[in-house]
Amino acid sequence: MSVRPRVVPLDPRRTAQALARDFAQTAAERDARGGTPKAERDALRASGLLALTIPAELGGLGGNWADMLAVVRTLARADASLAHVYGFHHLTLATLRLFGNAGQWRPWWEQTALRGWFWGNALNPLDTRTVASRGEGCHEFSGKKSFCSGAIDSEMLVASALEEGSRRLLIAALPTSRSGITPHHDWDSIGQRQTDSGSMSFERVRVEPQELLLDPGPLSTPFACLRPLLAQLVFCHTFLGIAEGAFEEARGYTLTEARPWFRSEAAHVTEDPYVLARYGEFWVGLEGVRLLVERAAAHFDRAWQAGERLDADARGALAVDIAAAKVASTRTGLDLASRIFEVTGARATHGALRLDRHWRNLRTQSLHDPLDYKLHELGDWALNGAAPSPSFYS
Repeated sequence: MSVRPRVVPLDPRRTAQALARDFAQTAAERDARGGTPKAERDALRASGLLALTIPAELGGLGGNWADMLAVVRTLARADASLAHVYGFHHLTLATLRLFGNAGQWRPWWEQTALRGWFWGNALNPLDTRTVASRGEGCHEFSGKKSFCSGAIDSEMLVASALEEGSRRLLIAALPTSRSGITPHHDWDSIGQRQTDSGSMSFERVRVEPQELLLDPGPLSTPFACLRPLLAQLVFCHTFLGIAEGAFEEARGYTLTEARPWFRSEAAHVTEDPYVLARYGEFWVGLEGVRLLVERAAAHFDRAWQAGERLDADARGALAVDIAAAKVASTRTGLDLASRIFEVTGARATHGALRLDRHWRNLRTQSLHDPLDYKLHELGDWALNGAAPSPSFYS
């Protein structure tokens, strides 16, 4: 596999802003087209941001998780699909660290930084169609997996299967090009249209012992249980970024194109009291979500730094902060992304603008994790003092 040249960003957040400006130019057009955003993924490779969370001694940029999540949020303002696959790339890198031993994750991280690898996802343990059977000195994965975000145009992926007989969940890191792995271009959702979150097939895919993440494995320690919380934080920052992007796009349209209602006494739409009230509501909602999301990201960094010293109580307190941010970012984002048309007017529904993509993206992604269960956890905490119990999903 050839080594890709990369430009190391001196300031990852500024680099993300520059990328987001470029991505925004074609976001509406690519939303209509769907498929793989190949040029944009290559731009992420060239930027060096795929190595943001990899320590400097392994060739990475040495950023923390708050830095990575800020990049997700910045990208989501322009293009929620690219924010999603970028965030899940780093989630996969975290999975290697949380579930594997240093002899596994350190070389994979080094190669990711050196070669600009993009990691895809074929984990989804809720889809139990992939089975791991015993081969000669190895396992073989066979079956199908759904919701494989970012797997197309990836160099590596993390995949899961249920072990034949024991039904134990096995998780492996594999080259996407390995014989027997077939990605399918079958993702056609109303939103997140360029995440390539379709299906993959596995036909007697050889999995070597050193490719299985068994030490310590999932759900083995409070530290290993951080993976689903990081996934939730990626969602929170994606949703906030979508809402901020919708707000800015609506604001620009209101300032340049919208007109006051004929019954209004305002000379310009910017003086219409109802329009001003809506923007005030949007701003208050966004400010509240920003505080919750940023607090949760800082809390996660402290938990990560604790490593194996992290205990169940600390993990539980972090889960509460993230659940609160998730509820707020989902509700505020969906509300704002649907109500921006109240301040832009009927002409803003023109198909070429695709202002509805913000709501479609957030609605599509949020359905993968029902909000009612987050509220149940928060209610149990608020009323009974019971912290959320770890699972593979929350």
